[in-house]
Amino acid sequence: MKEREPVGLECIATPRQAAVLMHPLRAELLRSAAAPASATELAARLGLSRQRVNYHVRALARAGLLRRAGRRRKRNMIEQRYVATARSYVLSPDVLGAAGVGAVGSGRGATAEDEFSAAHLMALTARTQSELGRLMTGAAAEQKRVPTWSLDAELRFESAEQRSRFAAALRDAVLEVVTRHASPADGPERDRGRRYRLLVGCHPIAKESGS
Repeated sequence: MKEREPVGLECIATPRQAAVLMHPLRAELLRSAAAPASATELAARLGLSRQRVNYHVRALARAGLLRRAGRRRKRNMIEQRYVATARSYVLSPDVLGAAGVGAVGSGRGATAEDEFSAAHLMALTARTQSELGRLMTGAAAEQKRVPTWSLDAELRFESAEQRSRFAAALRDAVLEVVTRHASPADGPERDRGRRYRLLVGCHPIAKESGS
């Protein structure tokens, strides 16, 4: 039977998993367990005792972040091997419960001031991350892909006026494209097809340390 490969990205959506993952050694163990390895092998790679590593490996396995990946015989012992469930992990805002994504706002009925609010943009991206996390979890269970599309670009504004003109022109262009090429989300035929969420945002790029 072919060994199942770790998924590219897994979204951590439960407080229990988040608490387990927050330990720095456990994050390092997940990185080291990209390929099947026993606690003994992981301990040798990290220069730690097998007993210490085994404790954290079991915690990660109980949380569903490591899965069993066969056994190997070493001298007169049989060691259980584990592999990380994903190549990288991201925390979902759902982990925070009521204090999470809903605290700033849902993004509906936004005022002009909200459109230029960093907190509002953060709330929208957090909601997107939360929704994508749930979609990815369900799709992984069914071995399907989530149909998405994204665009990432860097640009430069020389003045606040130029930035405002850009925002207005982009808003008009997006509304025009949506009207021409998509159906109303709440129209009379809303049961046909699948609803999608479109998010367009723009933010300054943080300066790197020392720059």
